[in-house]
Amino acid sequence: MALWIEPLTPRMYGEKMHFKNKLAFAVAVASMSSQLHAFEVAEVDGTTFSVGGYVKAEGIFNDPDGGDRSFDGTARQSRLNFEVDSYVQGHDVTAFVEGDFWDNATDTADSSYAMRLRHAFIKVDNLTLGQTWNGQFFANAPFDVEILDFYGTGIGSVAGSGAVVRPDLVLHYTPGGFRFTFQDPIYSDADMPDLVASYTHRTEAGHAFNVAATGREVQTGVDDSEFGAAVSLAGKLNLGNTALSLSGYTGEGNNVYAGWGYNGAAAPAPDSAFESRGEVDASGGLVSTTGLTAGVSHRFTESLRGNIRYGQVKADEVSATVEDDTLQFTNVNLIYTYLPGLDFGIEWRDRNAGTMPLRPGGQQVEMMAMYKF
Repeated sequence: MALWIEPLTPRMYGEKMHFKNKLAFAVAVASMSSQLHAFEVAEVDGTTFSVGGYVKAEGIFNDPDGGDRSFDGTARQSRLNFEVDSYVQGHDVTAFVEGDFWDNATDTADSSYAMRLRHAFIKVDNLTLGQTWNGQFFANAPFDVEILDFYGTGIGSVAGSGAVVRPDLVLHYTPGGFRFTFQDPIYSDADMPDLVASYTHRTEAGHAFNVAATGREVQTGVDDSEFGAAVSLAGKLNLGNTALSLSGYTGEGNNVYAGWGYNGAAAPAPDSAFESRGEVDASGGLVSTTGLTAGVSHRFTESLRGNIRYGQVKADEVSATVEDDTLQFTNVNLIYTYLPGLDFGIEWRDRNAGTMPLRPGGQQVEMMAMYKF
């Protein structure tokens, strides 16, 4: 996910704070390219209505470890969003809804995929409430390089699992460079929401840095739980046509958000099957994980850009059925902008173990075409 900001054209109300709020919002959602590529449909009584999204067609050659080669083609990732912006009594008010056609379906015999909800939130100045990106995502994604893999974004970071990247309910409060997040807990009987607090510093040269802390109640038994915490550092250095991205995290209780733990690939599960989340060992103790990412992006010409990324996350203890305690993931891609909004891309990637949701270890080559509107 690339960090970029579309030029802003704030409505002229003579209020500097209105522009600053819009700019802060654009930076905060910079990883949501479909949202920033929206076009304005109408303006009625000071309220702006916009539509955006993209159509993406992709073909993936699969070469799994110990399995048969295959080819998958789909356009299910395509998405559509609708945004309403108003300036009411000195306050910026935004409503945003987005869906795609992923459908969570696994039946390849049926190519009719239903639309699913990705985002639905209300934003008033620096307060956001609804279903949208979690706090872990904002602590990493804006500082990462651009990759094409729909399943692999963030692996090695504090936000490595796409299965929980948009909780049912999230509250973000963003005063200045701070972000305080309260989100729907993974453990359904938790006495508190899952928590993230972070701070972002941006320099005039275009460099950006983030420090974050996460905390949550982790289920360790049928009626038992412990508090787990993790810390994360991320940064992006702007070096002209080249950018360097780095991140690292360590802690307990973040396994399900990072996507790796005691059982290898970690994902949300019912409380009755909490062991499959990979957050506790066989005796019920919290399992800690440590991850890192490094990436380089380079713009060769106005139309051609490329990215290289490596990520890994290691669990301090894994079950006897897990072959490796460390998940490693590499991406290399080239993306060509043929026309404004129209990209063609190719990416090679390799992972040493299976990841969620249900991606086997091995190599893949993806070719894609995407038109943003």
